[in-house]
Amino acid sequence: MPKSKLKFISFGEHLRTLRTEVELPLREVASHLGIDPSLLAKIERNERQPTKQLIKEVACFFNVDERELQNEFLSDQIAYKIIDEEADLEILKAAEQKVSYLKTQRNG
Repeated sequence: MPKSKLKFISFGEHLRTLRTEVELPLREVASHLGIDPSLLAKIERNERQPTKQLIKEVACFFNVDERELQNEFLSDQIAYKIIDEEADLEILKAAEQKVSYLKTQRNG
């Protein structure tokens, strides 16, 4: 998929797709990742969030871009926060400006 096209899929949905495309059962992937199958199932259903380390291990196991998975995970977090707070989407514009500002401050 070209980078210019947006994907509207959550991290958990992407993980499930990766797993089912290679026709691996949940328990086998969970075993390889060193987690309980019930935890993996919850992550796939977006009921639990993965750790940074787990994202790295998923990327390695499925041979996919770790950065892409991290972006999916972080965009999920932002989207859920906006929904939970019933915030206006204008908050994204303000956040984008703050990120730029904070990066300049951090880099001196």
